[in-house]
Amino acid sequence: MSEMVENGATAPPLDGGEISPAAAAPNPMHSQYNSPSLSSKPLLMIELPKAKAKTPSRTPNFITPLGSPIRRAMKMTRLDPQDAWLPITESRNGNAFYAAFHTLCAGIGIQALVIPVAFTILGWSWGIISLTVAFVWQLYTFWLLTNLHESTETGMRYSRYLQLFDAVFGEKMGKIFAVFPIMYLSGGTCVALIVVGGSTSKLFYQIVCGGGGCPKDPLTTVEWYLVFTSAAVLVSQLPNLNSIAGVSLIGAVTAVGYCTMMWCVSVTEGRLPGVSYDRVKPNTNTEWFFGILNAFGIMAFAFRGHNVTLEIQGTMPSSEKKPSRVPMWRGIQGAYIVIALCLFPIAIGGYWAYGNKIPENGGMLAAIYFFHGRDTSQSVLGLISLFVIINAVSSFQIYGMPMFDDVESKITKRLKRPLPWWLRVISRFMFGYGCFFVAVAIPFLGSLAGLIGGIAVPVTFAYPSLMWIKVKKPQRHGFMWCLNWGLAIAGILLTVLLVAAGIYVVIDTGVEVSFFKPH
Repeated sequence: MSEMVENGATAPPLDGGEISPAAAAPNPMHSQYNSPSLSSKPLLMIELPKAKAKTPSRTPNFITPLGSPIRRAMKMTRLDPQDAWLPITESRNGNAFYAAFHTLCAGIGIQALVIPVAFTILGWSWGIISLTVAFVWQLYTFWLLTNLHESTETGMRYSRYLQLFDAVFGEKMGKIFAVFPIMYLSGGTCVALIVVGGSTSKLFYQIVCGGGGCPKDPLTTVEWYLVFTSAAVLVSQLPNLNSIAGVSLIGAVTAVGYCTMMWCVSVTEGRLPGVSYDRVKPNTNTEWFFGILNAFGIMAFAFRGHNVTLEIQGTMPSSEKKPSRVPMWRGIQGAYIVIALCLFPIAIGGYWAYGNKIPENGGMLAAIYFFHGRDTSQSVLGLISLFVIINAVSSFQIYGMPMFDDVESKITKRLKRPLPWWLRVISRFMFGYGCFFVAVAIPFLGSLAGLIGGIAVPVTFAYPSLMWIKVKKPQRHGFMWCLNWGLAIAGILLTVLLVAAGIYVVIDTGVEVSFFKPH
């Protein structure tokens, strides 16, 4: 990310130290990331070097929620023009509803359908306890990130996760510990969504045409991947994060829809004959230990979206009277109530219906098709599949936006002006079809998901607490100091254990290396 900072400058530190007047008032091209807290529309009242005209903004003036008093106050502030050229910070007209839509769309995914698999290893009691702890833990780290978005010392807004990490721990530490996990959570999730969306599209087509009505030469799995990718790339042409609020709303509704339908189908159809809730018994203690870790990993990945939290908050206006953390936290609270109403019923209802027979690969989705496929209405199965596809297309936009922002920041730095529309189209097409290439070229990437995913765990469980300690400097041995140190250490320990478990699984089961041969 250091490549995005003009003249080698870095984001101002957040360690609470003294800041020189030069650092407190950065020049207009100090960094693409840093926007003062009053910047609802980053180009208001700005004077560009050697330019007479204002830089155009694609956000209509009539929807900018800034009154004239704030406009006058902003005459005292020099703003970073490059922020207004990038998809995350181009429009700062977001609100609590937008935050809820984005958080809900990013927070519920197909990984939630595998939660009942963890119950087969942990059992009823430990399964519910683990799910509750993961829920509360991640909601708390959301709160930490929301409050770290704006620096009370410098007034800077840190609208990207990596930017905040660099400001707290330094750019070198960011390259070592933060770049890969954050980029994996964005790019890797987009690849996974292509796999899930393409495979489900194939299944949906088979349900709709009723088997006998299908053509003799149906599309292959790769071709369905391509169909899904084309749809996702087409929607990705919306310019910025605020502009996809409607897409996120649709994704959130469909996510809630298929989760609700799945546990309702399971409860309605009833338990399987001879269902057993006995824990899966491993052959050795080693298998038992790593099985427990795998279950914890499933719980950890059930909730997600931390790598886009600051980006979502960066789309909101902020002032001294109403900082951006207020609507952001309200949106997160509303979204997490809905998430809880989806994940807990699907975990409990799925385990109740299928017990330890729930398929490890696919979880609830596979269980419904495998156990209840013949008895359940084809229209219900088709609707579930359609909802999964729509949600995958919508989630692709949320997780792709940080990648679009990263690519466009490098281009705008060189051009010294906003990205032309045709170049933006090309860059997003390249990213989308690049993810498609990875999904097709490395179909065994899913076998390494546990190993690679373990590396990304600190983004959610450890880094927010460490950044809070570094920035806020709570009283030593006080409650917040002990709580955050305890969570940070537990998050790092969980990361180490999950990576070890991933390595063990790869060594024990092996990886079927088959390039360009997706199943």
